[in-house]
Amino acid sequence: MGLDESTLAKKPHERLAAALENDLERVNSLIQERMASEHAPRIPEVTAHLVEAGGKRLRPMLTLAASKLFDFQGDNHIRLAATVEFIHTATLLHDDVVDESEQRRGRPTANLLWDNKSSVLVGDYLFARSFQLMTDTGSLDVLRILSNAAATIAEGEVLQLTAAANLSTTEDIYIQVVRGKTAALFAAACEVGGVISGASQEQIDALRTYGDALGIAFQIADDLLDYGGDAGATGKNVGDDFRERKLTLPVIKAVANADAEERTFWERTIQKGDQRDGDLDTALELIERHDTMAATRADARAWSDTAKSAMASLPESDLRDALIDLADYVVARVS
Repeated sequence: MGLDESTLAKKPHERLAAALENDLERVNSLIQERMASEHAPRIPEVTAHLVEAGGKRLRPMLTLAASKLFDFQGDNHIRLAATVEFIHTATLLHDDVVDESEQRRGRPTANLLWDNKSSVLVGDYLFARSFQLMTDTGSLDVLRILSNAAATIAEGEVLQLTAAANLSTTEDIYIQVVRGKTAALFAAACEVGGVISGASQEQIDALRTYGDALGIAFQIADDLLDYGGDAGATGKNVGDDFRERKLTLPVIKAVANADAEERTFWERTIQKGDQRDGDLDTALELIERHDTMAATRADARAWSDTAKSAMASLPESDLRDALIDLADYVVARVS
């Protein structure tokens, strides 16, 4: 599939969207069809609020692109891309309830506009819809991969609950959380695209490695943006993770290098939740003092390099090149 010069000048996810435009339209139509409910109009209301909020459709694009790398012919890539988006949307609805969030993609969250009960139940509905879609492919391998991903996502979220505000949380535990709550769906989205296309096991493994590493790099970059991003661009306020007492990688590294006085600060603000005026500024100063933003960026770049290496082993194409560039782009946001 060739890309013209105007498309090649765009950002990687925009290039992917342009190359996959027809398939994405079909995915969106299927999402609209399957999020409908004859008896509960609140379901499409809540779902539409999030689905139509301007997300990049990155995860379904990974499924579509992975299938197109091997010239897949048929409709199952459309079903699976919609499945992946439904799983993602369901987790966002649940996450916003757990985190008591008030903003998502620059807009009020569904739990703020409606209520927690609606967000949880509509999220459950979307999970059920996702399983209906994945079984429509008739592939047990696809069902295994995506159901395992759904379980891993839930496990990662529960692990994050126990790791949050716990200063003994290590970088390994952080990566385990990220693998669950973010990378699992990236990896599965890529993997099922290869499975339905009849790719070799080696190629499927490369797709999974790419998705896993891309998801980890993506999440690390997101966590970096919380301490140095543009609220207008990210839809989040700088310091939201600090206020929510989330131990993300920049803070984990700062705690690991903290002296006794600094550790007392982290114990008060993160572990005990006693936050006062000026504490965010102090946190930013400590992060800068130990240069943990740079160290975290280096980790993100290393995961990006892993993703690129995996993708480089697959057949050459414009789509493959866009996926390689995407791995650079997700960390370039924080360079």
